[in-house]
Amino acid sequence: MNDKGEPEGQALDSGPNDQQAEVDDLKSATVMMVDDEPITLDVVQAYLEDAGYRKFVTVSEPAKAMELVASENPDVVLLDIMMPGVSGFDILAAIRAEPKFRHMPVIVLTSSTDSETKVKALELGATDLLAKPVDASELVLRMRNTLAAKAYLDRLASYDRLTGLYNRQMFGEHVDWTLRLAQRHGKSGALLHINVDHFRKVNEALGPALGDEFLQAVARRLEQGARGSDSLARIAGDTGTPRLSRLGGDEFAVLLVEVDRTESVNTVARRFLMQMSEAFNVGGHEVFVTCSVGIAVFPDDGMDRDTLSQHASVALKSAKQQGGNTHCFYSSELNARSLQRLSLNTALHNAAANGEFRLFYQPKIDTRTRALAGAEALLRWRHPERGFVSPGEFIPLAEESGLILELGAWVLGEACRQITAWQTARLAAPPIAVNISGRQFAQKNFLSTLEALLKRTAIDTRYLQLEITESIMMGDIESNIHTLEGLKALGLKISLDDFGTGYSSLSYLRRFPLDELKIDQSFVRDICAPGKGNSSPIVIAIIAMARALELKVVAEGVERQAEADFLREQGCDQWQGYFFGKPMPAADFTKLLGAAA
Repeated sequence: MNDKGEPEGQALDSGPNDQQAEVDDLKSATVMMVDDEPITLDVVQAYLEDAGYRKFVTVSEPAKAMELVASENPDVVLLDIMMPGVSGFDILAAIRAEPKFRHMPVIVLTSSTDSETKVKALELGATDLLAKPVDASELVLRMRNTLAAKAYLDRLASYDRLTGLYNRQMFGEHVDWTLRLAQRHGKSGALLHINVDHFRKVNEALGPALGDEFLQAVARRLEQGARGSDSLARIAGDTGTPRLSRLGGDEFAVLLVEVDRTESVNTVARRFLMQMSEAFNVGGHEVFVTCSVGIAVFPDDGMDRDTLSQHASVALKSAKQQGGNTHCFYSSELNARSLQRLSLNTALHNAAANGEFRLFYQPKIDTRTRALAGAEALLRWRHPERGFVSPGEFIPLAEESGLILELGAWVLGEACRQITAWQTARLAAPPIAVNISGRQFAQKNFLSTLEALLKRTAIDTRYLQLEITESIMMGDIESNIHTLEGLKALGLKISLDDFGTGYSSLSYLRRFPLDELKIDQSFVRDICAPGKGNSSPIVIAIIAMARALELKVVAEGVERQAEADFLREQGCDQWQGYFFGKPMPAADFTKLLGAAA
């Protein structure tokens, strides 16, 4: 325990070499003795001093006992039962009635031999009983055992068992204490929330056991960075050491004390980013990760724990949204955006029940005949107050919240229903492409659920096409190939979307049972760009490769005649983009089908 009565941070499991240090640490405990007989107090203190104990609070006036318990917060109380006026029973009951002291060790001293007294003391919450007159050896043994149990329980309650760092509760209490001290002395500081980027992928790849080992390594790495914070001074009464906590999962927090300027915090945050970017060796595996850091400074961003923590979390989310591997300071603008996202996320969860989603259809045109060759089904959300919300705004929210699974299922069902309606009306509907999210594709029941939908809607599967992005395909290769083969067995066409923006291996690309490649619109947009920005060589190469693999090629994002002409000349099969048609409601696309007939 330190001189503030707080146990020092350490791993929860100590080896044999640490046992003597632990015994010495126990003897630094504050011992309160309550007895109306001063001579008894003197004798008990002498016994404990001989055993090495150094800190005592003696109370010979029972009426003052609770006041001193509150002000001194002792580690253990030795309490006589039979005292005039205020008895030991009264004091014990008062201690246990106070939530803060509910688990404080209380050893009752009594000369009574009747079982009724002992039972009553235990019922009121006595930790242990010791007979008077006190035997020195027994006293020392009971004290050691009681304090050892308290230290262990304190450690469980205050420290993260995996990493040995402060847990959320203990860290929060230290933040409270630091903020009070900073306010008293007019000082400043900062709270940093640190999150490992893409930890879920690391955990999935290594498994839970090595995932825990990785988190322990992260904690040690962060401790090194915290200890190196030599730019920080001290608030009077504090140790000056930055406090580090594991808040839960892969999120950590650091409390910096006495920060003079923003650049000091920048320096510390950059140190964490740099240290985390170095390779980790976990179970023989070399792992590279980055982290994101959100920063709230006090007093500017708040002077209470909840506000400061909330603002650090807002800044952390902003850092994550920037792609990670960076740090971000809190600002009121960030908070406004965060509140807006929260409001939008709430509305998004209610949108399906309120019937606010629509499917729009964007035509795909044959480059040789200029006839309608297909369409892509695109999800649109019409907010009751904001009108149409950009997919770039609500799709990431759906991904974060897991709502993308519900939306993806709705899109597939609505597309199948619409295809059935067109076929029933004897309209020559072309193949309709539907985007599949990574979470949908990874579901174990994806194939069986889709097969049930196809049977229920009784559509001709030649008219349903699934678009899967390149980055999704390069996850679990063997599993993905198996899923693709299952989709093909259902009679579906498969398109590789956003081609060129991911990291496909050509050796794997040959193994994927694909029907089509879609050239990402970023390459199409830059076909006519001057100088090094011209992407025409890339587009030519993609089309040539697709031809070699016997795949159709669709170019998306075509908005100018020059782009369309270039793509046709290079052998691209289909155009898709505003130049040939914007996404349109089902009713308008139905008219287009009627006109085409």
